[in-house]
Amino acid sequence: MKTFIASALILLAPAFVLAQTPAPSAAKPATKATAKAPAKAAAAKTAKAKPTSSRVQLKSATGQVAAGIMAAEAALSPDELAIAERVHVGHIACELGAHVTLKADPASPGRFDVEGKGFKYRMTPVATSTGAVRLEDQRGGAVWLQIANKSMLMDQKRGQRLADECMSPEQNLVAEAIKKNPIPSVLEPLPVAKQ
Repeated sequence: MKTFIASALILLAPAFVLAQTPAPSAAKPATKATAKAPAKAAAAKTAKAKPTSSRVQLKSATGQVAAGIMAAEAALSPDELAIAERVHVGHIACELGAHVTLKADPASPGRFDVEGKGFKYRMTPVATSTGAVRLEDQRGGAVWLQIANKSMLMDQKRGQRLADECMSPEQNLVAEAIKKNPIPSVLEPLPVAKQ
């Protein structure tokens, strides 16, 4: 939805500029008595004044579109803000000695900066049907998935994992608990209670 709003604002910018540009007035034909040099100088001044005016209007319209895009980016739904509250932040260790650093942006609630060796992404929460925490950087094509016992960072454009088996201290506790008390498989029969 935000992308649609931003695209609409970008497409409407030229229309705003044209709507603000005054209609060209019909110039009176020069008479023979009028000197050619002053007429050329006046025409040059008029020609130079119009682009300057339209440049100012274009710059204003561009600023308005940029403000609209920033407003669309800044507006997160209550569901997205609730997801953002569950994101584990800090320096998170991953497999093979890798690490990922997640930082919440204090200026833009719900947004996160995800950094590691060779990558840096600006991510926003996305609602999922499974309840997993999902952050996305649509421009960069990256996805951060966080479940109870681990997280991973994937590059969707290249189709590869950038970081896997990442665990915050909270996730580490859950992983240890699962090792001690494994979750029964759905394929195993249920224990029969003795009567």
